[in-house]
Amino acid sequence: MTKTAKKWYASWFDTPYYHILYKDRDYSEAQRFMDNLTDYLNLPEQAKILDLACGKGRHSIYLNKLGYDVTGVDLSEQSITHAKKFENNTLKFDVHDMTKPYPKQFDAVFNLFTSFGYFETEECNLHTIKSIKAELNEFGFGVIDFMNSEYVIENLVAEDTKSVDGIDFLQQRRVEDGFIIKDISFTIDGEDFKFQERVRAFSLKDFEALFKKAGVYLLDVFGDYKLNKFHQKTSERLIMIFK
Repeated sequence: MTKTAKKWYASWFDTPYYHILYKDRDYSEAQRFMDNLTDYLNLPEQAKILDLACGKGRHSIYLNKLGYDVTGVDLSEQSITHAKKFENNTLKFDVHDMTKPYPKQFDAVFNLFTSFGYFETEECNLHTIKSIKAELNEFGFGVIDFMNSEYVIENLVAEDTKSVDGIDFLQQRRVEDGFIIKDISFTIDGEDFKFQERVRAFSLKDFEALFKKAGVYLLDVFGDYKLNKFHQKTSERLIMIFK
């Protein structure tokens, strides 16, 4: 039997296999990024930060250790259940749909690690940016950390197998209808599983158009976690600061 996700971001992220496949993410790099980003934004002491699509909370937990009052939200109930183990007076987690405004305002809203562009319609993507706008206070900054789609497409590996914890994950990648798609297949105890990740291949111009429609203003653009200048052909990341 093959199990296939219908809404991939609502089901794939809620499985333990997603976290197994990506367990080797570089936490030290993520922490350096948070150091660089918060220094650049010059956030006030004990600033309130919303970590939008926080997953299991790795960024939220580190930002809290830096002294910030952090709320992490995600659609995945399993991820939030895990993250809640780390809660304290200045670190909270909640299940939330990022296309809708969270009912508080913050000094900064971070949407990190390509946690945008999952939706099939422009309307949902636009609603997400409008929601970020509503979540920012008068002096707040929005941050979207996205892949540089042009670089990713140029360097796309069509197929590979990644073995983690005794599971062989077959990963097949392609570009189709404006999306970068990855099919993930694996077998456990004789049972076949198949999931798909679909992320719209947004360019900087696409984001600029969304920002204009949402009524937010792009302040700066960076191309990596060291906050070096963005280069369309060679940068791995597309990190946008707006308000």
